[in-house]
Amino acid sequence: MEPGMEDRDARAACTRAAIEATQAWLVRAVIGLNLCPFAKIVHVKGQIRYAVSHAADEAGVAADLESELRRLVESDPVSVDTTMLILTSALQDFGAYNDFLAQGDRMLKRMRLRGVVQIASFHPDYRFADAGPDDIENYTNRSPYPILHLLREDSVARAIDSYPDPDDIYARNQETLRRLGYEGWRRVMRGEGR
Repeated sequence: MEPGMEDRDARAACTRAAIEATQAWLVRAVIGLNLCPFAKIVHVKGQIRYAVSHAADEAGVAADLESELRRLVESDPVSVDTTMLILTSALQDFGAYNDFLAQGDRMLKRMRLRGVVQIASFHPDYRFADAGPDDIENYTNRSPYPILHLLREDSVARAIDSYPDPDDIYARNQETLRRLGYEGWRRVMRGEGR
């Protein structure tokens, strides 16, 4: 066996597992529960890029984020409208992840991408500022891995303009999760429906 082949195989398997888990979450929860009414169209059209960062620290994630931001803005929106940067190693702690979002915002400013791209946040331990750690409402932003979701501002604006009540999405999502409950969420994530 070639030196390093086991490491490459393990990394490739980790990449596949991260993408598959993220796609299952997207289909079952985000689209299935209609948590984001705009997600289905880019999913169906195949316009989501799933990028995986195996970086072990914030510096590595920052480098991967910068690379993916460049790639997104240089891509034709018809091919790649949005990118999900999935983190397999770094920023597993929600506090550290949440702190990193400020660095991502500074990066957007430095790269002159404010108003062009925004970063949405998803994490296995996501917690809204006004919620308790175990509140079901947090699950609207809970994903199988930490994810930095890169969205084109133009696409977001078009989607919001085409949606009848975009301001109601947050409240509707929280109500959906309250009705669903923890066991319902687990069924959805296992692919068993509501």
